[in-house]
Amino acid sequence: MGDAGSGMGGASPGTGASKSDVDRLHELGYAQELKRGMSGFTNFAVSFTIISILSGCLTLFGFGMAIGGPISSTYGWLLVGVMVTFVGLAMGEVCSSYPTAGGLYYWSAKLARKNGPAWSWFTGWFNMLGQVAITAGIDFGLAAIFSGFLNVAFNVTTTKIILLTIYTVVLILHGLLNTFGVRLVAMFNNISVWWHVFGVLVIVALLVIVPSSHTSFSSMFSWADSTQALTVDGTAATGGFVNYSGFSSSPIPFIGITAYIFLIGLLLAQYTITGYDASAHLTEETHDAAVSGPKGIWKSIVISVIFGYILLLAVNYAIPPEGGYLSALSFQYPITANLAAPVAIFADALGKNWAIFVLLIVIGAQFFCGMASVTANSRMIYAFSRDGAVPGHKWWHTINKRTRTPTNAIWLAAVLAWLLVAPAYWIGSIVAYYAVTAIGVIGLYLAYVIPTYLRLRSKDAFQPGPWTLGAKGKLIGWIAVIWVVFVCIILCLPQFNWGDLDGDPSTPAVKFVDVFNFTPIVVGGLFIVIGLWYALSARKWFTGPIVQGTPEELAAIEHELESV
Repeated sequence: MGDAGSGMGGASPGTGASKSDVDRLHELGYAQELKRGMSGFTNFAVSFTIISILSGCLTLFGFGMAIGGPISSTYGWLLVGVMVTFVGLAMGEVCSSYPTAGGLYYWSAKLARKNGPAWSWFTGWFNMLGQVAITAGIDFGLAAIFSGFLNVAFNVTTTKIILLTIYTVVLILHGLLNTFGVRLVAMFNNISVWWHVFGVLVIVALLVIVPSSHTSFSSMFSWADSTQALTVDGTAATGGFVNYSGFSSSPIPFIGITAYIFLIGLLLAQYTITGYDASAHLTEETHDAAVSGPKGIWKSIVISVIFGYILLLAVNYAIPPEGGYLSALSFQYPITANLAAPVAIFADALGKNWAIFVLLIVIGAQFFCGMASVTANSRMIYAFSRDGAVPGHKWWHTINKRTRTPTNAIWLAAVLAWLLVAPAYWIGSIVAYYAVTAIGVIGLYLAYVIPTYLRLRSKDAFQPGPWTLGAKGKLIGWIAVIWVVFVCIILCLPQFNWGDLDGDPSTPAVKFVDVFNFTPIVVGGLFIVIGLWYALSARKWFTGPIVQGTPEELAAIEHELESV
């Protein structure tokens, strides 16, 4: 991909591939306000860092253990990995044609045959919701893992106050780094790639070599139900299917309970492989953006799928066969619950010292991940504000002339992420976190697929950039659209059944608020709010991406920034 010639990833004749990045940005209507200092590798590194297999794979690993068991990793990860690759390839082709920080909502405006502003409006707001939720998911997951580390290393018992304090401090640090440590952020993103790759290899090696006993490798791929055996005595699983959802039969007609639980468990993989739209949002800061952006998208997905699968297999393999499964699921319950399950697995399988070493690798990777997510989130807010869509847009579009970064947008991203998780967790339970991750997935993937759908509707009117899928583009695009619609429906379904989850009448029933999946309420509520907002007000003034001025005016904007 990306080589000269026709077909997938080849150059398209007559597309202006030799034009400078600034010239192409001017053609799209924008001045070069952001500093264009990223290489193609850094662009890829940001998306790879946000996907972060050491973040998503581990923070939702416990969810996968309870909802599906090892099959969520062995089969679910591969299914999602293949489908998401199609989504990324389709996105990359559009990114090559429109390399601008606005990314998805800009693409929708340009590709829609009619009602372009409306398509752009909904795409932008879903993208913004997804970005905020993913940032929240990453940093709250880091807080949970870090609290588990404190427990293992220093015997600190986690409370809600401790967990939320860690979460708050992490967001503040990420805001500060993105505000003042611009060069440091770029360097960290480059380091993060190798940190993840070698970190995964080290962790896998330790999980295979150090433990004295392992879960049967063959059982991880078996569809035999081991739920009851685990509930009774906590011994090794005899099969790879586990159902701790509380559902004894499928709540959806015509779908068996095994199939239903497997589908719900796809959240583990679908949440992990998100955030690669960062490569699009950073194209105004990347050299050779029309090629580097698409490459950053698909490469970050494929490499993450490969190394993530290796990691998931190793963690499942290392679960101690005697009581290890239930020990992991009950670790720090109910404060961090299943989020900290890998901490217990590492401690049980590797011992305290090796567990501390592995957790430091994981925490470092998750810190890089959250930092990059704030970077991408702020660029999306900056671009959407530049086009007047966000309340107070002049404030959020402001550029720090010294650092050439959108400082105000950075802090808005951090504050919104905190507000999305902290109050819901404080008054509810850890299940609120699962809903936040599902919200992030739905918000982002709707924004990912709308431009792809519009590109398919535009047929031959679409003008590909220098990186193109060629004749395969339409087939890949339709696969991507169908998958996203399907998975968005799945993630809105009930994840846990309120009532007697453990089947023991002597224990209290689970409260509705502790297990309710409020994902469809938040996503549906946002759709209604932004829909009414557009119908009653925004349609009168939001015209989609705004051209900043004539070539002379764009040059004047750039000159003013360069003179500081």
